[in-house]
Amino acid sequence: MLQVNKPSSEINRGYAEAESSPTETLTSYVEIVRRQFPTIVAIVSACVILALLYLFTAAPQFTSTAAMVIDTRKVQLFQQQSVLGDIAVDSATIETQVEILKSENISLAVIRDLHLIDDPEFTGAGGGVLGAVLSFVGGLFSDGQASSEFELTRKALERFEKNRTIKRLGLTYVMEIGYTSKDPGKAAKIANAIADAYIVDQLEAKYQATRRASVWLQDRIKELRTQASAAQKAVVDFKTANNIVDTGGRLMNEQQLAEVNSQLIMAHAATAEARARLDRMNEILKQDIPDANVADALKNDTIVKLRAQYVDMASKESIWAMKYGSDHLAAVNLRRQMAEIKKNITDELKRIQESYKSDYDIAMTREESIKGSLANVVSESQLTNQAQVQLRELESNAQSYQAMYDNFLQRYMESVQQQSFPITEARVISAATMPLKKSYPKTLIILVASLFGGFLLAFGAAMARELTDKVFRTTGQVEDVLGANCIAILPALGAAAAPGLGEKMLSGKLTSKGNPQPDLLRYVVDNPLSRFAEAVRSVKVAIDLNSIVRENRVLATTSTLPNEGKSTLSTNLAQLMAHGGARVILVDADLRNPSLSRALVPDAKIGLVDVVAQKARLEDALVVDPETKLSILPAGTTSKLLHTNEILASKAMHALVTQLRSKFDYVVVDMPPMAPVVDVRVTSSFVDSYVFVVEWGRTKIDVVRHNLRGSPEIQDKLLGVVLNKADTKALARYESYHGRYYYQKYYARYGYVE
Repeated sequence: MLQVNKPSSEINRGYAEAESSPTETLTSYVEIVRRQFPTIVAIVSACVILALLYLFTAAPQFTSTAAMVIDTRKVQLFQQQSVLGDIAVDSATIETQVEILKSENISLAVIRDLHLIDDPEFTGAGGGVLGAVLSFVGGLFSDGQASSEFELTRKALERFEKNRTIKRLGLTYVMEIGYTSKDPGKAAKIANAIADAYIVDQLEAKYQATRRASVWLQDRIKELRTQASAAQKAVVDFKTANNIVDTGGRLMNEQQLAEVNSQLIMAHAATAEARARLDRMNEILKQDIPDANVADALKNDTIVKLRAQYVDMASKESIWAMKYGSDHLAAVNLRRQMAEIKKNITDELKRIQESYKSDYDIAMTREESIKGSLANVVSESQLTNQAQVQLRELESNAQSYQAMYDNFLQRYMESVQQQSFPITEARVISAATMPLKKSYPKTLIILVASLFGGFLLAFGAAMARELTDKVFRTTGQVEDVLGANCIAILPALGAAAAPGLGEKMLSGKLTSKGNPQPDLLRYVVDNPLSRFAEAVRSVKVAIDLNSIVRENRVLATTSTLPNEGKSTLSTNLAQLMAHGGARVILVDADLRNPSLSRALVPDAKIGLVDVVAQKARLEDALVVDPETKLSILPAGTTSKLLHTNEILASKAMHALVTQLRSKFDYVVVDMPPMAPVVDVRVTSSFVDSYVFVVEWGRTKIDVVRHNLRGSPEIQDKLLGVVLNKADTKALARYESYHGRYYYQKYYARYGYVE
């Protein structure tokens, strides 16, 4: 059997390697969807139905939105800086304003202004079927007392914040205010009320801040006024104490110093001028007669006239001396007159010299006097400069206090003006209007979401069912888990395939007594063109192919658990072989529960146990079906047997099987299940091949694997596995090539429909 299976294993391994391509995962998912298609359809349909029910029962809601901008280029009424200082508007500031809009102060202001605690939408159970149900359930558990105003306010606030949306539009300074309500007009009204409440809150906040600043400024101004007055008085007292007089912004000693210095310069210049005139006069006195330029420079009429007379006489004396001689009386008189005139000129020059000398002495005296005054003024100025250092400090303090006083007084006037004319940076750029279309529920989105969610949920359920489905459903599972070939899949035959084989009896031939259902133990004979019969034929073909490798005449059918259909397969397989003309004997070796004997030969008195014990002959214990010529060896009397495995492992049993080999072409042995008893394991010495029956979709994989791994002698002679009681409709989703469609299409010309 293993040699027969090897080529098949090679083929399967190659097929598995081909499936390990990148498309294997997608193919496996497609297979899961195909297998779990009814579940997926049911879950998706349920989700869509729930979505439709919700759409029909949910109350429509309307959303209205208003837009507000934080204007960074606000127009200030008095073109002056705010008392509190203008904060630069940045992204964080906008986010802060969004949070202020979401605050309870704004919400409570809107609830209070619009009297929303009297609105059933805010304090009731809500509209729609769900709201009515919640209201009814809440009424059952309420104590009957009316809610307080605080409770109504908190409930209205919860509903209000749930239906309100505040968000910033991108990176702009625009904030969008939205509100959702069952009434479109109410939605627009509340959205606008939120914007108005925010603006009023901002104005009120600025007013309160400005008012507090004004009160503080008043106190500060009084304090600064006192400090400024004290500082100015200190300056005046210090000037008085130190004889510091301010004239036109300059100290008197500084002014005196400048004036005395100027006088000294002028006096020095006058002294130099007088000295120059005196020196010049001394030079003139050295001349006998000053020349005309000197006379003109002196601007003295007497000297000019005397010099003119002197010149005239000198001219005459020269003429007369030449004409009459130098000793002439006239010439002498002229010379005498000329000397007199010269003397007069000299006297006049001396007089002028004395005048110039007097002027020079006066200038020198005045200069010395001014120098003395300058020294006194400089001395006084030095003393004043030392006091002026402290004076400047006092004046600086006085100016600082006065400047602070003036600045705070100006700010106070600004704050008073801003209290009268408050402004805010926020303004509404788009007022909320009544919406024309409902915003919720969105029919298309909900339907699409229900479909998408239904598909996700359905796929998850399908995957869960696949992962938790630990039973055999496909031939691939049998080959991968058990390492054996799945030689046939037998379809379920209806209610008659339930546990128990029904009431069968043999009276000359196998018949069905009082059973309206098909005779399961003769199904391949009564329905030779059925799919069940075709599957049994595939078992027969596997047996014949295995006979090429080794002798395969003694066949045993077993299963893991009871009621998996091994007895039905044994009977139909034996019937099929016998109906085909082979000599076949069916042996009921399930000594613990000989259900096959009770169904086929209920009146049998002797059987296998009697033959092995040599209490009866084989020929006496056999029952032959007259139609198919099938020989049946019932189990016999087994009610008092305790060690059935000893009977099956005895030499007499071996001898009986050897005898059956010589008389029949095929010996089909119906064995007990492997899990409850160990009888099957002791038969490996005389059984050629085992056919293992597994109930499709019911028998657990780990149970079958555990039993086969614990019985290597059975596994070595395992011909193959038969999946029994398969649901052909469901099987088509797992393995399309096992569906009913191909079989029925092929046999449609015979008029057969299963």
